Amino acid sequence: MDVSSAKPALKHIPIVTRSVKGKFRNFKTAVMLLAYSVYFLLPWMPWSRNSAADQAVMFDLDTRRFFIFDLIVYPQDIFWLAMLLFIAAALLFFTTGLIGRAWCGYFCFQTLWSDLFIWIEHRIQGERPARLRLKSQPWNAEKVMKVGGSHALMILISFWTAVTFAAYFSYAPEFVVRLFSGEAAQAAYITVVVLTITTYLAAGVIREHVCTMGCPYARFQGVMYEADTLAVSYDARRGEGTAGRIIPKAGLKTREERQAKGHGDCIDCGFCVQVCPTGIDIRDGLQYQCISCGLCIDACNNIMDSVGYPRGLIRYDSERNLSSEHPVKPHLEWKRLKVWGYALALIIATGLLFYNIGSRSDTEVTVQQTRQPLFVTLSDGSFRNRYQIHIVNKTEQDEVYQLTVRGIPAESLNIGDIPQIRVRAGKSLTIGARIDLPREIAITTQAFDFVVQPSSPDAEPLVVQTNFNSKR
Repeated sequence: MDVSSAKPALKHIPIVTRSVKGKFRNFKTAVMLLAYSVYFLLPWMPWSRNSAADQAVMFDLDTRRFFIFDLIVYPQDIFWLAMLLFIAAALLFFTTGLIGRAWCGYFCFQTLWSDLFIWIEHRIQGERPARLRLKSQPWNAEKVMKVGGSHALMILISFWTAVTFAAYFSYAPEFVVRLFSGEAAQAAYITVVVLTITTYLAAGVIREHVCTMGCPYARFQGVMYEADTLAVSYDARRGEGTAGRIIPKAGLKTREERQAKGHGDCIDCGFCVQVCPTGIDIRDGLQYQCISCGLCIDACNNIMDSVGYPRGLIRYDSERNLSSEHPVKPHLEWKRLKVWGYALALIIATGLLFYNIGSRSDTEVTVQQTRQPLFVTLSDGSFRNRYQIHIVNKTEQDEVYQLTVRGIPAESLNIGDIPQIRVRAGKSLTIGARIDLPREIAITTQAFDFVVQPSSPDAEPLVVQTNFNSKR
């Protein structure tokens, strides 16, 4: 191989974005403030409980319970998690089919934290020209203070992001005290350190590479786009004309002069590229790196206003409308089979989840038969089966239960010397029970019911059918 003829590797050019004002920037800021308020304040929101810490949202791994306001989620409710993941996927596909990568542009955690860190750079290092100048100058006191100060603040925010995440898994006030006093569990310190590093690297250093290289959604989004999907688009016919785009100069400043010479409305200012967080040129068409944040729309609209041209050269629009001979005002085209399918799946899954949550009993009972041996023949010829009865109290109060049987004589049940079955709030209890049936009843009994009756007023009994084994 001729080394001299080998092409040099392409050097990565760091993306330094320009700030912009406009309705999409305002919407992104509003979403960011709302998301941060919820994330950082929710662990500190008090909520009165009897069986756990007074915290509104807490994922208690010790007791294997998730507290979400008045809702308590147990391991037995794994179906809820499965349905929630399915709903999230269906919602993602539904919104993508309508308005492209709206999740990426406005709600993704990577976008939210990157936006905040870019804002920090703007505030400390200055606007884009000042930051470019700072990058090119040699290291001195000014550069150390500005660059070091901005990254120090990013690390501090990353650290508190990690602490907040860990606080969701414990009582937040006590956890923070233990963390800073060195008394927290080792897992807590590992979690905080790992999340601090990954948050800082993802949002403060790698940034756009997470979206363009690390995120799988950027790769398979194409299969969810259709000709009627709204996406951030450049109106090439209007912007290029027949002679292409050109900067304003003598004889080409008014729109009429430009159209007379075949030039489009794009004045090639490059602002749409400078505000893009992934560094793409939207004028090159739809690209997988585009996260549909709309900042290039704000930038272009501001430029159009300054030169007196109509807005909308860059806008949310569909491929079908852009290629039409007579484009209409962009709108959501929801009357499509794929969108209907996503919406139907979303409605059904959401309905099933809410129905399952609303119909869940406050008590869960499972019965497991002892199978070694399946039955024992007693000296009088009767048969004995043994069972393990597991009772879970999902309420916030201690509960007393009465255990009876149905379908066989009541006196056949024996649970030993247990005066009453009391289960503490949020806890479970396993008791052993045996059933002794005379031979003449046993040979005709294949199944019977255990009945668990809570003592709370208006509580419905729980009936669990089980088998009875004997020699037939």
